[in-house]
Amino acid sequence: MWQRGAVTSVRRIGIGLAAVGRPAYITAGRERDLGDARDVEALRERTWAVLDAAYAAGIRYVDVARSYGRAEEFLAGWLAARPGTGDVEIGSKWGYRYVGDWRRDGVPVAGSMSGVHEVKDHSVEAFAEQSAESLALLGKRLAVYHVHSATLDTGALDDAELHRAMADLREHGIRVGISTSGPRQAEAVRRALEVTVDGESLFTSFQSTWNILEPSVGPALVEAADAGARVIVKEAVANGRLAPGGATNSRDDRVANLAEELGTSVDRLAFAAVLAEPWAGIVLSGAVDPAQVASNVAATQLTIPAEVEDELLDLAEPAEQYWAARAARAWA
Repeated sequence: MWQRGAVTSVRRIGIGLAAVGRPAYITAGRERDLGDARDVEALRERTWAVLDAAYAAGIRYVDVARSYGRAEEFLAGWLAARPGTGDVEIGSKWGYRYVGDWRRDGVPVAGSMSGVHEVKDHSVEAFAEQSAESLALLGKRLAVYHVHSATLDTGALDDAELHRAMADLREHGIRVGISTSGPRQAEAVRRALEVTVDGESLFTSFQSTWNILEPSVGPALVEAADAGARVIVKEAVANGRLAPGGATNSRDDRVANLAEELGTSVDRLAFAAVLAEPWAGIVLSGAVDPAQVASNVAATQLTIPAEVEDELLDLAEPAEQYWAARAARAWA
């Protein structure tokens, strides 16, 4: 599964703003990493610091979404203030609306034990509204637009009217794709590969969760890459489970121990495992400060020994178990 030898280009790492564009998210260690400085201006400054560090390190792909709080706004401001960043490629997503009202506990909903932070809507009306909002902020800088967490259940992969509307973006030079989540990611990827408009594949970018603990979508992503699509990997550190101090069970602990034995950090080992996959075009970092950016980028210099490869292959969890644990994570 993993290739040995060559150093990986930093250009294969992207920076995602899910964890800095809003005050709450499901990644581990937010109290330690962000503390209470989470008002709009504090997170704008943090976002810019992360983007500055990423650009200086050589990263040229940035991932945002309509549901990431004010991430698109923060990014647009950074781009305007950094006129030398014309080589940055921007990908965004539609399909969720941020409704958290900048509250760390979300918006209270009757009958729910916890507040709501985002609402899913894959209708053609939602696409029209959210694509207009994204284009208003990012304009010609928007290069990739994904359906956010497309599944077989939401209808986004079977809605011909929606496909025609998204194809209009394609005709204007914006690559159209899907992001995936959940134990049926592979089915969503394969269904999306079948969608055509005017005889051409509609979805040519796939952003999926793949990591040491949850590699089940891998074969489908190989098929996507073989079909000429771009593959973007998210959650390489499993929402912080594979970051320093984020272990939640014995599997996570074993990955951390293997990293220590190699004289590296667990996030670098997790990133290196993804970067070694030839089909993984871009691997997203969810860093929340410049130090985390630097640590993730250092994975490009790491080669995984064969004996460690064998151990990592045995650490994958059943997909249903992995996603159930992820769904149970609290927003913080």
